[in-house]
Amino acid sequence: MTTDTEIKLKGSKALATSLGHIGDERFISLIQRELFDCTKWQRDLWDDQSVEEISRKAMKVRKALDEQNDGTYP
Repeated sequence: MTTDTEIKLKGSKALATSLGHIGDERFISLIQRELFDCTKWQRDLWDDQSVEEISRKAMKVRKALDEQNDGTYP
């Protein structure tokens, strides 16, 4: 089972990779600043896409990151 610390570290790394360090801090502050229903947000975020489409996009991003980091990206 993944510990809370591991989840925080992986989440922070994912945000920093995607948004940069300043962007990830802004994202976190935006989440903390307002009432936020993460489950509803995620449900609405990909509402118009199938699981297969989301999976294909995720695999494409993962492949690009693996190539960029010589396969060392967790």
